[in-house]
Amino acid sequence: GLNKFSRSYQSFGVHRCVDGGLYGKEWAPGAEALFLTGDFNNWNPISHPYKKMDYGKWELFIPPGPDGFCPVPHGSKLKVVIHSKTGETLYRISPWAKYVAPEAVCVSYIIDTFSHLMPNQLFCKPKSLRIYECHVGIASPEGKVASYKNFTYNVLPKIKNLGYNCIQLMAIMEHAYYASFGYQITSFFAASSRYGTPDDLKELIDIAHSMEITVLLDVVHSHASKNSEDGLNKFDGTDSCFFHSGPRGTHSLWDSRLFDYANWEVLRFLLSNLRWWIEEYGFDGFRFDGVTSMLYHHHGIGNFSGDYHEYFGLQVDEEALVYIMLANHMVHFLHPECLTIAEEVSGMPALGCSVAQGGCGFDYRLAMAIPDKWIQIIKELKDEDWDMGNIVFTLTNRRYKEKYIAYAESHDQALVGDKTLAFRLMDAEMYTNMSVISPLTSIIDRGLQLHKMIRLITHALGGEAYLNFMGNEFGHPEWLDFPRKGNNESYHYARRQFHLADDQHLRYIFLNEFDRDMNKLEERFGWLASPLAHVSEKHEDNKIIVFERANLLFIFNFHPHKSFPDYRVGTKTPGKYPFSLCFKYKIALDSDAPEYGGHSRLDHNSEYFSEQFSHNHRPNSLMVSGFVFFVFSFCFSYSVYC
Repeated sequence: GLNKFSRSYQSFGVHRCVDGGLYGKEWAPGAEALFLTGDFNNWNPISHPYKKMDYGKWELFIPPGPDGFCPVPHGSKLKVVIHSKTGETLYRISPWAKYVAPEAVCVSYIIDTFSHLMPNQLFCKPKSLRIYECHVGIASPEGKVASYKNFTYNVLPKIKNLGYNCIQLMAIMEHAYYASFGYQITSFFAASSRYGTPDDLKELIDIAHSMEITVLLDVVHSHASKNSEDGLNKFDGTDSCFFHSGPRGTHSLWDSRLFDYANWEVLRFLLSNLRWWIEEYGFDGFRFDGVTSMLYHHHGIGNFSGDYHEYFGLQVDEEALVYIMLANHMVHFLHPECLTIAEEVSGMPALGCSVAQGGCGFDYRLAMAIPDKWIQIIKELKDEDWDMGNIVFTLTNRRYKEKYIAYAESHDQALVGDKTLAFRLMDAEMYTNMSVISPLTSIIDRGLQLHKMIRLITHALGGEAYLNFMGNEFGHPEWLDFPRKGNNESYHYARRQFHLADDQHLRYIFLNEFDRDMNKLEERFGWLASPLAHVSEKHEDNKIIVFERANLLFIFNFHPHKSFPDYRVGTKTPGKYPFSLCFKYKIALDSDAPEYGGHSRLDHNSEYFSEQFSHNHRPNSLMVSGFVFFVFSFCFSYSVYC
């Protein structure tokens, strides 16, 4: 059954037995012989052979020593020796290895095969998902690889304070090449040793759970590293094994191997991998990377028009599609508290519908068109040419009953060669004019205001969840560049300068405070969990966008130089109720407030009352006073008073 099948990590790999012996099991259909070697036998390549079984499986049992203890001590270095059918002798790491660490250049060994299970509390899915996407290794201002411990005690409190209730951990699955951003996986069951031990990661997850923070793993089942000595590639000496042979087994752009999803043992490996991260470490779900590449034989290389013929036909990889459905079914059936997210760019229909409905089964899908739209607007258009209708269309263009995760910018934009929103808006002046002591230039002023407005309107209108990549909340300067030959193996840009957001003398603190209060307001009103917003105004000349969601009225003025001292906006809320009850509006969040680097041009003591006067197809309306010069946004909360 699926339950036992997807727990194959309990038998495959290398395991200590209750009686003190050692049991090993591998799948290597292309091998002639298998042996286990390591510290325990002085690296003798033939002293401990595996026994050949049916269907390409191999089995090994080493009895306990004379003293009754395991002959392979905890922390031993191990490798599997494979004699291939082509006559090669290969030294490989078990695909099921639980802990892998480098000892010399381009060589890794299995070190800790016996992870200690720690209790992890799991809780219900949050109704409003506010995700902080993060990378443990760069989560420090210092130019080094940061640790799980550092993240647990220095970064988690910051995330909690910012109002995020979910973290999405990147680059956890072991990857030999640090600069791959964690997307060239070499050992699928091993938590990356460069940040610390498995117990350190479990502690991180436990502490996050104690803060009521959901923890998601960025899982990569769309492809695998081409490394053979420390990866899955050519594990048994053949071109296939876990992957398709020939051209179908290689991704031309990523230079990586592609799984054979129709293979029984590949399904065992991948499904067990998901169970392992949930049940051993306590992860609360997954963000599946590269789903578009999985869904199509062409791997999404090229553009999609949105025409439905692109989603149904021979170009769809049905084997991968079935694996995705099976994986989501298994996760949700065995762990209903877990959630799954698809990183998918083509717009495949029903991706976010349940398997029972004929969908792929994801809880959420990333709204990948939104960050592309903001970059396109900033790069190509003058402020006065911004199209309000097109912005609203992009933010609301999603299928009914499929949940989308909105985000203003992706982690790819932070990488060297691209630019974050803050860097595109303020560019070189971020080096000279972010101090509150220096003059507030028009470029910095415009950049600060638009950065806040773009993030708020994306948060409030763009989906049923929100995501931010670490550091972008305060407009992190510069770019992200991992150590590599091209930068002389420097860690200078492989870091996040969190201290900038804590410095009272720098303007980064304004963006950080706004991001926090934006999340806190959502936590209070829950607009992400509420029905789709009603947009009542998209005024192209005035550059005004008005919409209602979760008992909040959002008003955005994107005009670069036009102010509005009195402006009527429509609302559903009636002006008066029987028994002298009236609705009043007060400012709940104002991007022009001084604590956010604004100009304090709105009176927060003002109260606004709706009246039964239809406007913009809404039955009621109110007159907003205090619209002043430059770009700003604010939203109103309503309350009932006698």
